[in-house]
Amino acid sequence: MNTVDTLPEILRRRGAQQSDRTAYVFLRDGEVPAETLTYGRLDRAARSRAAALAALGLGGGTVVLLYPSGLEFIRSLLGCMSARVAGAPVQVPRRRDGLTRLRRVADDAGTTTVLTTEAVRDDLLGRFGDEPELAGLNLVATDGLDRVDPASDWPAGRPGPDDIALLQYTSGSTGDPKGVMVTHRNFAANARETDELWPCSPDATLVNWLPLFHDMGLLFGIILPLWAGVPSYLMAPDSFVRRPARWLEAIARFGGTHSAAPSFAYELCVRAAAEGAAANVGDLSRWRVAANGAEPVRWDVVTAFQEAYAGHGLSPHTMCPGYGLAENTLKVTGASQHQRPGMLRLDAAALRDGTVRVLGVPSAGSTPAVSVGGTVPGTEVRIVDPATRVVCAPDRVGEIWVGGPCVAAGYWRRPELSEETFRARLADRPGTWLRTGDLGFVYDGELYITGRLKDVIIRKGRNYYPQDIEYSAERAVDGLYPNCAAAFAVDDGEYERLVLLIEVDGRVLRRPGPAAVRDLVRAAVHEHHRLDVDELLLLRRGTLAKTSSGKIQRRACRRRYLDGHFAPLLIERARVERDPVALGAGAREGE
Repeated sequence: MNTVDTLPEILRRRGAQQSDRTAYVFLRDGEVPAETLTYGRLDRAARSRAAALAALGLGGGTVVLLYPSGLEFIRSLLGCMSARVAGAPVQVPRRRDGLTRLRRVADDAGTTTVLTTEAVRDDLLGRFGDEPELAGLNLVATDGLDRVDPASDWPAGRPGPDDIALLQYTSGSTGDPKGVMVTHRNFAANARETDELWPCSPDATLVNWLPLFHDMGLLFGIILPLWAGVPSYLMAPDSFVRRPARWLEAIARFGGTHSAAPSFAYELCVRAAAEGAAANVGDLSRWRVAANGAEPVRWDVVTAFQEAYAGHGLSPHTMCPGYGLAENTLKVTGASQHQRPGMLRLDAAALRDGTVRVLGVPSAGSTPAVSVGGTVPGTEVRIVDPATRVVCAPDRVGEIWVGGPCVAAGYWRRPELSEETFRARLADRPGTWLRTGDLGFVYDGELYITGRLKDVIIRKGRNYYPQDIEYSAERAVDGLYPNCAAAFAVDDGEYERLVLLIEVDGRVLRRPGPAAVRDLVRAAVHEHHRLDVDELLLLRRGTLAKTSSGKIQRRACRRRYLDGHFAPLLIERARVERDPVALGAGAREGE
């Protein structure tokens, strides 16, 4: 397929040549097919919406896409693309903070038009009709546009490869949300590379529970299936969260070959198996690619997932860790589906100094690092010293820079930030690169992620990665959920304090109880990192700021902490005397 084909062109071709072939199926409660779209029906619906949007004078403009889980989002997304309307997907607000995000995205995108469904429109107006965030917004229900006859051809000015296909607003894990301008050329390149890495043969089937407004759900749920011409079975994220085994049951029931999720989802499935809630999953032998990304990939989760479902036919090669970000459309690297995931044991003390030292055997001073694979031809990765902008030596950790056709056009209406992020230049070589803000290294041609540049906690000149501290805390107490902790540093004028926030539920509060949680967590962090937790707050579940994919928003949590936003169930401050020179590092002799 031509790499500069636009998605509407691909859909038009499939609608003509594969009219009756299943494209997308939505599963009610994650189990029962509730609605099916063939390529022919989807093509007609997309053209109908394109004609309606053109009639409304929206061609060449921007809109917000506000849809619940279901197939209406796909009709409208492809209708927007056909009419050269850049859509900005946003999660349907459940609370006031979601409403604020909706307004912020609309204002940043420069639009007052919100495409949605009749049910969502009526619900929003009923719950938030008097709120200022909705003032001036025009909520257009697209599920009533089926009554518009599809145009015999696309509206004037059909999209070209370099037109903006989507404004993918970043999740906000590292700052204020920004609209990434993803072109049709970007989508084609990323779909081609993903298909080359993890081939979607004609018998492939994708199963997806990730939210479609998120880049990972968008690519694996909509874009890749359309590119490859294979069916995609979709379920609502809530269906997975309420009962994680539903995801695996759907893969078995519908013969899924490809699916993707963050590490915490695989961990929840491991927990479901341990609790006896996954006994009826079924046969997983057709599952070829279990992409694992969007957050740090944990080696013990990789191995535990394989062990838990090997009896269901899961191949040891199925788990495929990967790395991507919205600024690169999505995928940057991925592990091969023909070999087990790679892992290195690193000297933890050397890693804190930014040095990669591989150890041969596990030891008390080692830490595992999971490979997120390599690139395919077209995309390049460099590890760069962010201060000197010189490529790092092979044994040094640096910032990950990316080049290739998947790199998006920039941030919407932010030229200076776009120049800094998307067109970075090395000090001694020509060309431009995307600065990811992520830290890592390349070993034997494969990428390993160590953390975020701006999240690193520095003690006595050494780097500590918050996700490692959080992971130790989560493992310290039985019953804590994955992604339930946020670690960050706060300077109180004398030294930098380590603050740790942890979400707990009623079971943990009853047994082992808050005092035991405090002691176990502090002991685990000290044992694994030789750090003392200066302040530990226990919070109710659902309190921490997270992205739409479940990643902890550390800087947002830090801001809320400083603003006194949290109502903790328990506050525990360290009472040990500290040497101000040590900045509260909890250092010990011989460390």
